[in-house]
Amino acid sequence: RTSIAYVNQESFLFKDTIASNICFSLDEVDKDLAKKYATLSDVDKDIEEFNEGYDTLVGERGVTVSGGQKQRISIARAFLKEAPILIMDDSLSAVDIITEEQILKQVRELRKDKTTILIAHRISTLKTLDKIIVLENGELNGIGTHESLLENNEIYKREVKLQELEKEEGEDNEN
Repeated sequence: RTSIAYVNQESFLFKDTIASNICFSLDEVDKDLAKKYATLSDVDKDIEEFNEGYDTLVGERGVTVSGGQKQRISIARAFLKEAPILIMDDSLSAVDIITEEQILKQVRELRKDKTTILIAHRISTLKTLDKIIVLENGELNGIGTHESLLENNEIYKREVKLQELEKEEGEDNEN
């Protein structure tokens, strides 16, 4: 267990301060480390806006913060652990695309030479990964890069097109 850091879609926060939640894997709270990893997970600015900052008490299961903030605090906790294996199970679903890109950039930099498994439905999350595994109904349907799957995998191609259409529809509705 010490070799794995895990962040899931429904991130769990303890009824404690934000700093304590981020520093969970440490024996003592280190606010400088909490701030460093909160910055890397793009949640520092949000935390600084709270009246108590890193000393803000998080309600039971994190009810005092938004879903995206909860996910990013959990990502900061996982980054701080610096485990050889990081599993991110749809843990960027509650953040916008720009924030997602910032966090993925940090994942690439922080996790060099370490194993990172990203489980996601959003193609934007998957595009830059070294290897993408496509599953359908629990069965392996393809393995490859974004480009190779676009060429050779009908399920992946269909999902890319669907998400592009959803994006276009959303942009049309904004105008």
